[in-house]
Amino acid sequence: MRLDDLFLWYLGNDEPRYVGALKLVAAGKGVSLRYDVRWLANGFALSEDLPLVDIEFLPAGRLSANGPRAVGAVDDARPDRWGEKVIRFVDKPKRVSLMELLYYAGDDRFGALGVSTSASKYLPRTGGPLPRLEQAQALSEVVAKVEAGEALTALEAKIIQGGGSPLGGAKPKALINIDGEQWVIKFFNNEYVDVPLIEHAAMTLAAKAGITVARTQVIALQGAHAIAIRRFDREGKHRIHSISAGTAIRAATPAGVEPEMGYPQLARVLRRIGVSQDDAYLADARELFRRMVFNILVDNTDDHEKNHSLLVVNPSDNGKLRLAPAYDVLPSNSGQGFQEFICGADGHESTLRNAMSECEAFGLTPTEAVQMVVQVIRVVDTWRAHFESVGVTRNDLNSLAERIDGDELLNQRRTFDPHHYQRPVPKRRPTSPFRRT
Repeated sequence: MRLDDLFLWYLGNDEPRYVGALKLVAAGKGVSLRYDVRWLANGFALSEDLPLVDIEFLPAGRLSANGPRAVGAVDDARPDRWGEKVIRFVDKPKRVSLMELLYYAGDDRFGALGVSTSASKYLPRTGGPLPRLEQAQALSEVVAKVEAGEALTALEAKIIQGGGSPLGGAKPKALINIDGEQWVIKFFNNEYVDVPLIEHAAMTLAAKAGITVARTQVIALQGAHAIAIRRFDREGKHRIHSISAGTAIRAATPAGVEPEMGYPQLARVLRRIGVSQDDAYLADARELFRRMVFNILVDNTDDHEKNHSLLVVNPSDNGKLRLAPAYDVLPSNSGQGFQEFICGADGHESTLRNAMSECEAFGLTPTEAVQMVVQVIRVVDTWRAHFESVGVTRNDLNSLAERIDGDELLNQRRTFDPHHYQRPVPKRRPTSPFRRT
């Protein structure tokens, strides 16, 4: 099937609503959007860079690292790298443009947008029911076959079709039904440490550090673990309109300017168009600072733009943004010394000094930021005992300790000096120009 035109629908209400037409842009630049007249009259801007104007919105800027990009929030409806791999392997489309990827991603994609072959009726690429928890072992075997390039049966293909995940990344994963709720299940992928168990340990440690995290649980399989993460873009059967940090930052960046992907930039977006009730925007910006510090100290350097998300609250009523629960939080165990997301004045550098350098962007005074850093340090100091309590093996603990307790990160925890950032600037007494000297 060759797809040059598709149709975007909004699925956050009781009934699907037609949003507008998607078109494959010539020269491989991506996918455009033109709002339908009814959506212009009664809809809302899907993201800041897609205002309710009757024009064809074209992808702006350079191509992403993953190739062509769709406009604004539409780009978040595409499958992640693992999803694209599954589509290429299972569906085998004759042409693999971004339009095909948007279509074959199916009906359980991230957020509340859907893609249809019709403008008059929501006709997505349909799949079977989601696998249940008791099918996790069978699902892991299907995933292993995809990784190995082995042929699937028709039933196995049905289980995994659609790309299998609403969250960004290349790790093998799928959607699964647990007690009537959608969860993402991520599998062991022959890493040298038990990554699923370590991710659960890191996520629960982050919660101890005052970070709002997605719910996780460990799934025991034959000879391995998997981790299940509850979807934060679903409340029962209700879909929540959501966008990635990358989409939010690009939308806030003036036309013709290359966006800077980072924590301070995202904090400024939250403070400007976050939820104002009870100063939620400020609480979210400050928690983002806490997440940045935690990621630095546990060597979670894979904190790219797709690994931070925002929930759009009441989108049809001048929707505001809330920081979504944290996910994909785990030690990269790389010791590379820089984050994917910019942290401060020294760019991507993985240092507390860099994190402190732009604390005002998060709505924090240096004194408040220091208090947060000290709190996170105290929790990270307990990482080994916490990881051991959830079952991480001694060998894996020793491997992680080479980074988390290595010279670079441990010294930062030990030598962080709160007083360095809390020295008050001396106030000068105003001098009258008429005073005699």
